[in-house]
Amino acid sequence: MHTQPEQPEPITWQHFEQTDIRVGTIVEAKDFPEARRPAYQLLVDLGPMGMKKSSAQITERYTPEELVGLQVLCVTNLGKKQIGRFMSEVLVTGFEDENGAIVLAQPTAPVPNGAKLK
Repeated sequence: MHTQPEQPEPITWQHFEQTDIRVGTIVEAKDFPEARRPAYQLLVDLGPMGMKKSSAQITERYTPEELVGLQVLCVTNLGKKQIGRFMSEVLVTGFEDENGAIVLAQPTAPVPNGAKLK
């Protein structure tokens, strides 16, 4: 039996341009024991946008020590999200691996913090 490949609903170019995805460097990562699902509290340097906080469920593949210094792709215009007493300001992006763990989306070479995905 042949299944059809997954086809996302198309969007316009203008719709895509509304999503603000920027690179930032993780400068701090610590455990977030109050989160319902295992997560870290991250502080990300987004260059001209300043330091932003994020809650990230990436504990299966990364330790806090490994995260510091990594550049990651962040969605910066989703609005803030209250998670317990923590206010998450950006969404750090990643992909689910075959075991359901998140693999961070990263540039393959260093770029300036705050650079926008084009």
